Formats: sequence, structure tokens, C-alpha cells
Amino acid sequence: MSSLTRREWIGAGGFGAVAAALPGRAAEPAPAAGKWRLGINTSTLRNASLEDKIKATAKAGFDSIELWSGDLSRHEKDGKSLDDVKKLLADCGLAVPNVIGIWNSMPADEEEKARRYEQLKPQLAQAAKVGAKHIAAVPGPDRPDIDVRWAAKRYRELLALGKEFGITVAIEFLGPIKGVHTLGQAAAIAIEADSPEARIVPDSFHLYRGGSSFVGVRYLAGAIYAVWHINDVPKEPEQFQLRDGDRILPGDGILPLPQLLKDLWASGFRGPLSVELFNQELWRKDPFEVARLCMERMKALIAKSGVGDA
Repeated sequence: MSSLTRREWIGAGGFGAVAAALPGRAAEPAPAAGKWRLGINTSTLRNASLEDKIKATAKAGFDSIELWSGDLSRHEKDGKSLDDVKKLLADCGLAVPNVIGIWNSMPADEEEKARRYEQLKPQLAQAAKVGAKHIAAVPGPDRPDIDVRWAAKRYRELLALGKEFGITVAIEFLGPIKGVHTLGQAAAIAIEADSPEARIVPDSFHLYRGGSSFVGVRYLAGAIYAVWHINDVPKEPEQFQLRDGDRILPGDGILPLPQLLKDLWASGFRGPLSVELFNQELWRKDPFEVARLCMERMKALIAKSGVGDA
């Protein structure tokens, strides 16, 4: 994604309305020519080895994969090199748009913050070694009284820290927490950070679980997104009782995913759309079969949306 100045970004969408998008009315999708970039978040294939996660993702036809820092650390602890991971990714033709991720990224105490930033350096270096573009950061420790402008200042510092390693830190909001749990809060932090590199990582599950309206997507320019996590939810449990393990395959639940894709396409976003699940039933299955199933569902969703190709 090309960098934008803050003024250009807000003019293109930001917190203002995307051209032709009004409350209660869907944004008119751009012509449907072109392809979505599609990926898998390796949480979806949790029980597989790192190598099999990569191979299964590529074999299913995805062009990107989101890795987890924990997997990379275990790989190194086993005496293996991340250079081998990077080579396998290249051989499989997979990009790494994002690594999951940084927790407790915004301590309130200055001394604690300094210690935390030092702790993050090996993790950032790790992400850089496998060619990642972004690393997701949750604005924690969790607290209900978090101030957006204060968080934006911390985010600027995280962006500067990531830049030392060639990595862009992106804000990820989590629906169940008390602090930054909505699309609007995450977008506000990115806007107030006043950086052309500011990005967020939304998730259809967290959007719904945190109480955000899917209509809000129509008011943001696509340049703000690092990646979108795509998944669905069942009718039960109730919205605010849902847990990560309740996520289901795209198209199997109640979320307005076809309209979401239309609105994202209209914003200029072309992906990656990354399937992120924490489904224990799928974890017990062959990772190659799960990856194939995810691609099948994404192709069906894209066809139903009427915008872009898989």
C-alpha cells in the first residue's frame, strides 16, 4: 500500500464519509475487475507444524500467510533457522503481510514502557527475518479508561521502534476487552498518530463481538488496513458472550460478509483477506484439508459479494 499524508488519507476516507457513502446506504462498489489477495492466519491450522502450515496454505492456492511469533520462537528453540522459513515461504510463493503479535504494547508507566520496548526488539527482528510487512499490536494492558490521544502517542513510538527493523506495527482491536475494542477506537488511534504508516488490523469476529457496526467500514479509506481477518459466527451464543473458539468458516454464520467485501472493495482495499479461526474441530483435521476448505469458502463468499475474483 502506498503511503498517504494525513490530510490525503482523511480526504480519501478517514473518519469522513467515503464519497457516495451515506448513513444507512451501502457504498457503491467499484468495478469488480481485479483479484483479492487471500491468506490464512496460522491460528486456523494451530496443531500442524510450521512447515505444514506454510505448505498447506500454498497448496490451497492462497498467496499470503499470517504467522505467529510463538511458532517462530519454537522453531528457533528447536535449533532451526528462520532463514529456512523465509526460503520455504519464497519457494511456496507466499507473502507474510502480518505477524501475530504484540501484547501489552502500551504500558502506562514510563519505566515499564522502556522495559517493554526492549523486550519487543527480538520479536520485531524475528518478524523481519521472515520478510513480514506488519506486526499486530494490541493496545494493552487492558483498561477501560484508555485515552485515544495518549494511545496515539504510544502508537507513534511503536511505529518508530518497528521502523528500526523494517516492520510496520499495526493496531489490532479485540472485541471482548474493556479498552480498545471497536473499529472506531482503533481507527481514531491510527488517525491521531499522524503517520502515513499507521495501519489497523480489523477482524469480522471482533467487529461484531465488540459491538461495532459493519456500516462503519464505509467511512474508512482502504489504505488504513494492514490486513482483514475474515471469519463468521453462529446464532448462538449471544453476541456479547462469543469466544474465539466460536468462530466458524466464512459463509456458515450470520455475519454480513458479502456486504463487508463490497464495502471494502469500494474503499480501495484489495486484501489480504485472511481467514482466522480458533476452531478445535478444524484443528483435529488434516491441515491441507482445512486450508482447502478455507479457500473453497472464500471463493464462494467472493462470488456472492459480486466484487473481485479469488
